Amino acid sequence: MLIKLENVTHIYDQEQQIKALDDVDLEIEEHEFIGIVGHTGSGKTTLVQMFNSLIKPTSGRIVIDDIVTTEKKADLKHVRQTVGLVFQYPEHQLFEETVYGDIAFGPRNLKLSEDEIDERVKHALELVGLDFDRFKDRSPFNLSGGQQRRVAIAGVLAMRPRVLILDEPSAGLDPQGRESLRSLLRRLHKSYNITIILISHRMEEITQLSTRVIVMDQGKIVLNGLPKEVFKHKGKLESLSLELPEITEILFMLKERGCNIRTDIFSVKEAVDEIIKVIGSKENAK
Repeated sequence: MLIKLENVTHIYDQEQQIKALDDVDLEIEEHEFIGIVGHTGSGKTTLVQMFNSLIKPTSGRIVIDDIVTTEKKADLKHVRQTVGLVFQYPEHQLFEETVYGDIAFGPRNLKLSEDEIDERVKHALELVGLDFDRFKDRSPFNLSGGQQRRVAIAGVLAMRPRVLILDEPSAGLDPQGRESLRSLLRRLHKSYNITIILISHRMEEITQLSTRVIVMDQGKIVLNGLPKEVFKHKGKLESLSLELPEITEILFMLKERGCNIRTDIFSVKEAVDEIIKVIGSKENAK
């Protein structure tokens, strides 16, 4: 088990006893791609910050890579190398004069040799699809928004985490930038075996990328399962003010109008094939 939470509660207002997390149990295995959704204030960001001990719970037990982070003498340095966190608008974290300097900052803090640092910077830039020779000496502040985001992610990847957490990574990007980011996350997950945990309000992003979806409300996990299992709970999601993916919404509309059609499809191509199949069967029945 890579990450395990047992009865985790976090109270951020002791006087009024306001809970950001309320008795949460959760297990995450190696090489999962977890999508986390929920309205503002549901506890998503607090939850993921527990994974690398940026926040400690008020009560409960957390185990990350066999380290009990809730114990006083826990090796939090190892935990933060294991679990990398990319905040929303990560380009705001850039501060060095060059791309190389920004990506090298974390490895340098590990007291690695310059050869090892150089290798890590090269590999991290390769992972995010930026050419080392072209970008290493450029100012990160003169790059496009999408390139800045890739450099910020590369800085986390240079620490060689086994888990990569991203909080709304596509916020503010144009459609091309969002698709480029999705391709990057797919590659990191499938080709490099990185466990990814993604917070996003874009349901299409969640369904296209995730192997498991967690829905949060008022500090609790209210749904947890495969995308096709979670998004069949249309009424529950709507009661939480969460939108269905557009494709799923269309399929539900057709089903409500009497079509015998699947609603657990999340790609445009599969949805079109299913609609054509249903129309064809209706024509043949005439």
